[in-house]
Amino acid sequence: MAEHDLSGAPEVLSMDTRANGDTNANANAAVVIGGRRLTIEEVVAIARRRAPVALNDDPAWCARIERGADFLRRQLAAGATVYGVNTGYGDACVVDVPMELVEALPLQLTRYHGCGMGEYLDDAQTLAVIAARLNSLAYGFSGVRPVLLARLAALINHRVLPRIPSEGSVGASGDLTPLSYVAAALAGERDVLHAGRLRAAHDVWAELGLAPLVLAPKEGLALMNGTAVMTGLACLAFTRADHLSRLTARLTALSTIALDGRAAHFDATLFDVKPHAGQSEAAAWIRDDLNGRPDTPGHRLQDRYSIRCAPHVIGVARDALSWVRRDVENELNSANDNPLIDPDNERILHGGNFYGGHIAFAMDALKVAVANLADLMDRQLALLVDVNFNNGLPRNLSGAASARAAINHGFKAVQISSSAWTAEALKNTLPASVFSRSTEAHNQDKVSMGTIAARDCLRVLALTEQVAAAHTLATVQAVRLRIRIDGATPVPAPLCDFIDDIGAYSPFVDEDRALEGELRALTARIAACELWDNDRKGAGA
Repeated sequence: MAEHDLSGAPEVLSMDTRANGDTNANANAAVVIGGRRLTIEEVVAIARRRAPVALNDDPAWCARIERGADFLRRQLAAGATVYGVNTGYGDACVVDVPMELVEALPLQLTRYHGCGMGEYLDDAQTLAVIAARLNSLAYGFSGVRPVLLARLAALINHRVLPRIPSEGSVGASGDLTPLSYVAAALAGERDVLHAGRLRAAHDVWAELGLAPLVLAPKEGLALMNGTAVMTGLACLAFTRADHLSRLTARLTALSTIALDGRAAHFDATLFDVKPHAGQSEAAAWIRDDLNGRPDTPGHRLQDRYSIRCAPHVIGVARDALSWVRRDVENELNSANDNPLIDPDNERILHGGNFYGGHIAFAMDALKVAVANLADLMDRQLALLVDVNFNNGLPRNLSGAASARAAINHGFKAVQISSSAWTAEALKNTLPASVFSRSTEAHNQDKVSMGTIAARDCLRVLALTEQVAAAHTLATVQAVRLRIRIDGATPVPAPLCDFIDDIGAYSPFVDEDRALEGELRALTARIAACELWDNDRKGAGA
């Protein structure tokens, strides 16, 4: 068998790991990959093109990566049998691959897995997936060469984005089919997006002055046999769910003002005696936003549950996010292919770290928590538009003058649409992780469905962000109407800033107009987590 030398190693620390060709990325510090734990926030920064990546230049880490590849080569030269290197894959692990075909095996794996379907991952999702796969292989237990890590970094820094179909993974043995599109792109096969154009991967590498990578034994398997798709998507889902939970708390404060409700429902003592941390956090946010609002009863001694119990609903999401972070970041910072190559003790370990059960359960749970936010906001919106429950606001929050009130319907249709989006979000909460299917000749007879769970979670998030956009426009309208009715209504400064921010591109609705464009623009801002910064201050578009 021909030797695969490490002549590509210098490439690791040169152009391939820098953000050449991306001026926006060059303006930001690179995220270092290798020898350290990666955070969700760093993956999101890479995905949203705020940061390039650079491989760690620590000599000890670099040497460890090289030792793994060298040990694997020596094992093959000694005639050892290594799964997926000189055997067939999956159920075909009992098939020995002749030495003269060992070098051809990795590319064959990428080719027969080129059967993905469904919508393609978008740019941010693709970058998150590549970052997750790169970080896992950089853990040093996969037996890959440094040049492979360098080329994955090049995909990120040069924005060479494989076209990854979203459907076709059962979440064990990892995300084989979608990740085959990453492996194929490295090998110069299939199409990639580059500079806004769909092009052949081979042509893009030539333009960058690099030859397509010849995958060494196990490198096709190392790239594909892992949880990077579900994990990358989970990082994005986490960030969006975090932002949504904060927004839901702010909209609860605005709804309390609009409905002439009671700030006393969010008194700290109530939450001290039921000490769920997330619930207390949500109540504190609402309390801060209502700072200065009197605690005397408005129209009711107790507001309805969608207002009074909002911290209890939001708190479930906040507490879920704490353990979701733990599990997502543990998966992100793990060696999750098979077999693993232990370079320190020179062992080959055959196991099942490609199983995505933790991500599957985290995403199934998170989508339930997020859908409950949609339901909460939809119920608050229903109170605001209904003259039987909104404590004196105009019907459907119409701002029309009395002479034209009969033909104006304000937010009536917005509320109907919000209910439709909420119903669809709730429908999508069925757990994917319980739908394991025995496949691949009963070799993969218990699988995680983690990637389906992550995709479901993103769909629930998208629908809930639409509900949040509708609720935001309606609640801002409602507060303005309340001020019109009672000019003495106190609106604390943070909420005034928020109202002004929304009003800058969605004016007061005095006469009915189509709101689709404003809803889409606001939904995009919410999905990008741009409504305010981490300190909950108005951030502008």
